[in-house]
Amino acid sequence: MKAEAEKALRCLLAMQRHSWEQGLAMQALYEWGKMEQVVCLAYEAVYRRTEDGRAASIGVFDAVTDPCAVGEALLAACEMTKDEILKEGRDALLEWALNKAPRSEQGVLYHLNTGCQFWVDSMYMLPPFLAAAGYYEEALTNFYGYYEALYDRKCGLMSHMWDDEKGEYIRKAHWGTGNGWALSAMVRMQGLLPESYAEDRKKIRRMACGLLESAVKYMRDDGLFHDVIDERETFAETNFSQMMSYSIYRGLTEGWLDRGWEAKAAFLRKAANRKMNAYGFICDVCGAPTFDKPGISPEGQAFYLLMEHAAAKYAEGKER
Repeated sequence: MKAEAEKALRCLLAMQRHSWEQGLAMQALYEWGKMEQVVCLAYEAVYRRTEDGRAASIGVFDAVTDPCAVGEALLAACEMTKDEILKEGRDALLEWALNKAPRSEQGVLYHLNTGCQFWVDSMYMLPPFLAAAGYYEEALTNFYGYYEALYDRKCGLMSHMWDDEKGEYIRKAHWGTGNGWALSAMVRMQGLLPESYAEDRKKIRRMACGLLESAVKYMRDDGLFHDVIDERETFAETNFSQMMSYSIYRGLTEGWLDRGWEAKAAFLRKAANRKMNAYGFICDVCGAPTFDKPGISPEGQAFYLLMEHAAAKYAEGKER
């Protein structure tokens, strides 16, 4: 791990984190192979679970899918340690996701337990966990459910929030970070499905390629995007560039993206690196805790780490 990534990691571990932020920190460390730290974060996530099984719950208790963001890394921690406390937490989280959580008639989990809402964030939080756990049909039911509800066919981008009960958008805006959640979820999902789901893998890769093609049209000259991708009056934001660069490098390494995307990934990565301050914080991401202005966030730190790992892995493959 390079010095810049080490600085970003120190900042991430110093930050206060909600359930999805804890999960994203775990995922970043998991992809870097830092399993000792993953296990520690997993233990804390399991310790802070609610009675109904939702992991890493602190401060926000209406979240349905966000606690599942710890899932893939938690599964890996269980496999590595065979620890009974971790396995108990894993089983409780699976029981929540598979049987207890509120969902639509089609079996698609709502984002909150206070209404019948689908958020694009949920594409990242839930389906990869279910796929990593081997519940492929349940993972795809949720993944396709969110996509169908939130994909805007007119522009090829993802909208943010849909009310399933009212049959209308709560927020139709094409939020940059939300599109990053969806894109990163597509990348993870196609990699977690086995060969017996080859057609679904191809379909999800096509979705990812389509979303990339639609989003890149809105990239600014400095390699950043607006907070709402197609609304220039919104602030310039860093994290979507990281999420997009991560996704492109993954696609290049795995061979399902054309090499013509390499320059775009590098340009986006360079733009994000320019936003690291002296302490290691990635600045001008969609800022926590309200995510309505530029700032810093655990998401921004974690996706910097994910991007840097994906870039390093791609570089290693090219050298062979």
